[in-house]
Amino acid sequence: MDVMTGRRPTSQPDLKAHAAESRVAKPKARRRASHSMEAVLSETVALLDQAGESALTFRALAARLGTGVGSIYWYVDSKDELLDRATDHVLQGVLADVERFVESDDPIVDLRAIAVTLFDAIVSRPWLGAYFMRDTGVQPNGLLIYERLGEQVLRLGLNPRQSFYAVSAVLGFVIGIAADLGQEPPHEVLDGTTNRDEFIARYADQWRQLDPETFPFVHHIVDEFAIHDDTDQFRAGLDLLLAGLRLQSGY
Repeated sequence: MDVMTGRRPTSQPDLKAHAAESRVAKPKARRRASHSMEAVLSETVALLDQAGESALTFRALAARLGTGVGSIYWYVDSKDELLDRATDHVLQGVLADVERFVESDDPIVDLRAIAVTLFDAIVSRPWLGAYFMRDTGVQPNGLLIYERLGEQVLRLGLNPRQSFYAVSAVLGFVIGIAADLGQEPPHEVLDGTTNRDEFIARYADQWRQLDPETFPFVHHIVDEFAIHDDTDQFRAGLDLLLAGLRLQSGY
């Protein structure tokens, strides 16, 4: 025993154990990511716009953010949630555009304006339509756009079933056509071998060679097909749909 302190000397094994214990790293508190949800979603949208959904991985996103993959999990639990939230992030801007409209005296006109605004957003981002209102729990802006469409239909005085079908028809037409037109162009158009008009003209020429008795409709419309504008085609189809809705409501 140490006569000065009254403590027993520490044995050699005890010293080693103490040293080993001191070297054991204490669990570190989880550090919060230094970036924000806004930054995560903005970079996600940029990556989707640039390279499509297949290029979106947490590793690729982390590289754009200059951080580790683990930090992204502060904000989302999975890629599916990230896609849903990125969609709603874009729809925030679409909703802002929609809400700047001044309500007119004609709900059909207002319904058309909202539909065209949504179409323009989706056709420029082909990935967007696949995730619209897929999870309204994390997509409040998508649900509000749906509500804005519905508010115009409410003004038509239809019953609940007619109203539901009307908004579904408009929304389905907008998303379906926008997603179709937003598909990646054929390889020869992408690489510059031909342009869009030449590509369409080639198919029009093939259609003209078909038997007119077997394909009377194709021969009837082929000249229009050869020179058609995709956006005009969408708007004409939307107008046909809305004309039916106007007839049903008697507005």
